[in-house]
Amino acid sequence: MRYVTVLGATGSIGKSTLDVIRRHPDLFSVYGLVASTSIDAMIDSIREFKPKVVAMSSEKAAIEVLKRVKELQLPCEVLFGDDGVETLAGDGSADIVVGAIVGAAGLRPLIAAAKTGCIIALANKEALVMSGTIFFETAKKYGARVLPVDSEHSAIFQSLPFEVQENLGFCNLKSAHVDKILLTGSGGPFRDTPIKDLEFVDAKTAIAHPVWSMGPKISVDSATMMNKGLEFIEARYLFNADDGDIQVVIHPQSVIHSMVSYEDGAVMAQLGNPDMRTPIAVALGFPERISSGVNRLDFTKLSSLTFMEPDFSRYPCLKLAMQASKSGQSATTALNAANEVAVASFLESKIKFTDISCVVDTVLCSNTCKEPNSIDEVLSIDESARKRAIDYIGKLNG
Repeated sequence: MRYVTVLGATGSIGKSTLDVIRRHPDLFSVYGLVASTSIDAMIDSIREFKPKVVAMSSEKAAIEVLKRVKELQLPCEVLFGDDGVETLAGDGSADIVVGAIVGAAGLRPLIAAAKTGCIIALANKEALVMSGTIFFETAKKYGARVLPVDSEHSAIFQSLPFEVQENLGFCNLKSAHVDKILLTGSGGPFRDTPIKDLEFVDAKTAIAHPVWSMGPKISVDSATMMNKGLEFIEARYLFNADDGDIQVVIHPQSVIHSMVSYEDGAVMAQLGNPDMRTPIAVALGFPERISSGVNRLDFTKLSSLTFMEPDFSRYPCLKLAMQASKSGQSATTALNAANEVAVASFLESKIKFTDISCVVDTVLCSNTCKEPNSIDEVLSIDESARKRAIDYIGKLNG
């Protein structure tokens, strides 16, 4: 029996994780659940999975959850605020911590989890985008194992030999005879939209992803292909890769989730229906395969599979992310912070869709912060970038 703590339990990844766990009561038991403000969903999960501890990053929500836990006589401890989330993530009682908190808020809890030496099923991009070196050095120091949950990184992981899978963050692709990592992406909902029309895109259209079911922020990132840029950065740290080791390929059907090309000309690809329960099951069950509940891929019903190079005039955020990757952790931290602020403003209809890349570019151009050596320094860069993003958005609206 493995005990699991799910950070971001009421989000899309969290719900899918709990569905996989639900199918394997003999293998997994939920120890802890973390959410922000989703009170009803948290109470439902407490009733079903009976965790020993839960934490709500919103203290107001935590008060309400505690009230209802007492009313329902549920034997569950409730922790309050960001400190409570970090405490739960790092208390050492879970064998597996699933990191599915979206954004920079997931950074400290994941570092706390790494210090317990647990298995980290990583769905939070920011842990690596903002602090890849620090995160993996912490994991190595305390004996934690990191397994990817992003569908693309899981596909790459599954296409690599076992000796690489066992040593993420410090593996040697060349000794494994890897020629290239091929990182695929759907191209989002505006892949065929005339570029001149992109400035008129609204939030409702942007979050309607044609293939994957995701939250609003990640859906917008998919539309701008910033998600692929963040995944490019993430892949560098996960697989100890150089920029030249990774190629981004647009694959609209999202059937091939990513590929690995080898020196002998062979290409290993991981295919499947676009359902996050597959990579989640891979991470939870590794090195064994466990049922995920995902329907089998029917090759007789597949349409043609197509591939193309990304157009940077359509996806400037992707180009900015790849450029930031070459500059280092300070730049990627600033990139991520500026993007979070810009996407939130777009979702609130404060800026245009095409302004997102302008905000990120402006913040990157003004970034003078040195490379971080600690989480506090990472968060200082993050805070500075957010302020510059907010100031620029204010000028756009002025």
